[in-house]
Amino acid sequence: MKTMLIATALMALTAGAGLSQTVRMGTEGAYPPYNFINDAGEVDGFERELGDKLCEMTEMTCEWVTTDWDSIIPNLQSGNYDTIIAGMSITDERMQVIDFTQDYFPATESAYMALNDGVDITSAVIAAQTGTIQASHVAEGGATLLEFATPDETVAAVRNGEADAVFADKDYLAPIAAESGGQLVMLDADVQLGGGIGMGLRKSDTELKAKFDDAITAMKADGSLNEMITKWFGADAVTF
Repeated sequence: MKTMLIATALMALTAGAGLSQTVRMGTEGAYPPYNFINDAGEVDGFERELGDKLCEMTEMTCEWVTTDWDSIIPNLQSGNYDTIIAGMSITDERMQVIDFTQDYFPATESAYMALNDGVDITSAVIAAQTGTIQASHVAEGGATLLEFATPDETVAAVRNGEADAVFADKDYLAPIAAESGGQLVMLDADVQLGGGIGMGLRKSDTELKAKFDDAITAMKADGSLNEMITKWFGADAVTF
């Protein structure tokens, strides 16, 4: 059955082989290990490797574009790039304005990080990045939301005492806490949000969506997507 799935997906991928094109991949470049800028000044991370692989499979050329998170959807709609591949969770609210491929990363937990484990997250000041599912979750609760444009700023707000805790993807926060030498701690209050992470596209780009969906299906079927997830997020990462 798995062999049939791979064969079917690969046939769909090669059906439009004559339509070779350049695809501009929009990302933030500030959310490791999903995406970040390396020492050479280039986009790097899990999504860079994945995006390049998907373009290779669909016989297209990737061109990487970085943008601020708070303008990432408007810039897609304006045509500044063709996809969003930036750790963006699939939500009903976002699907009202853009489309998504199937998830290329399973739904994972969001988490809180603070200077100590005595923070009451129900009434504390919580930092979160603007326009994220984490910011929306805090806003709907009893805590005070403090929004910032970048993930780095949310962590800095905790370090300097401006916020009691930061709320973000656990995959992003856990390495920061581990490397802090005990200055930052993860709170035992994980929350499941979103429906997995997918690639955002304009609703009109149905052919492009289909090609990437077929490629993701093939990577799930042959296990290469799980291998890539484990490479970047560790052996304990949630996989398909």
